[in-house]
Amino acid sequence: MRYWIWARHRAGTEERRLAVKAIATEAEPPEADDLALARRIAAGDREAARRVTERNNQLLYRVAWSVLRDRDEAEEVVQSAYLRAFASIESFGGRSALSTWLTRIALNEALGRLRSARRRRARLDSASVVDLDHYRETLMRGSETAAPDASLAREQVRRLLEEAIAGLPESFRLVFVLREVEGFDVEQTAQALGLVPATVKTRHLRAKRRLQEKLAPELKAVLTGTFPFAGADCRRLTERVMSALPDALFGTPPHSG
Repeated sequence: MRYWIWARHRAGTEERRLAVKAIATEAEPPEADDLALARRIAAGDREAARRVTERNNQLLYRVAWSVLRDRDEAEEVVQSAYLRAFASIESFGGRSALSTWLTRIALNEALGRLRSARRRRARLDSASVVDLDHYRETLMRGSETAAPDASLAREQVRRLLEEAIAGLPESFRLVFVLREVEGFDVEQTAQALGLVPATVKTRHLRAKRRLQEKLAPELKAVLTGTFPFAGADCRRLTERVMSALPDALFGTPPHSG
């Protein structure tokens, strides 16, 4: 009888211990998952690298496009940012979200490329027929196949929004895309761009005022659909990054089949 009571008490204690552990695991902050992924990447885990790219492709693409306003350039910046980040992943300390850390790297990469392009343009003869601005894309197109019932009007609305956002000054455009399109809060935006929160608020407000001068209020409801970078585009960029991962860090990729 005593053994049965002791065994039942022990079983109940074990159940409570497991329940507490499960609750603690569920309450684990996202930063813990970020650190775990960073450690796996540092150890050469390709699947961890794939997971990070799939989570952050659209965010980094939008940030890069906000600086460069060129689709191909933005994709190249994202790939370079991932490779740079993975090469120095051991420096990620978890003080911010991994997505914020990656955003800063992609932003610096895009700004560096923009400065280089401006220097090249400055060296061009003013009479030259070569004008790099002619090669900028002025319209951003979605990567997902439209649903059968998708209307032409919706596509036109999205184009109007993207053109209007592209016309914002760079400093306003970056803040606007992170706040309104990506859903960053003021603190996250300030951290990603290296700004004080007051500056983020001011630039965000001015960006919205400029857009409101061009767009009808009802168009703002579709902001989250602008600059889509998902589906086939997202998968293609992930595979592009995975194929460029250095063997020195990740080892030779396994061959399928």
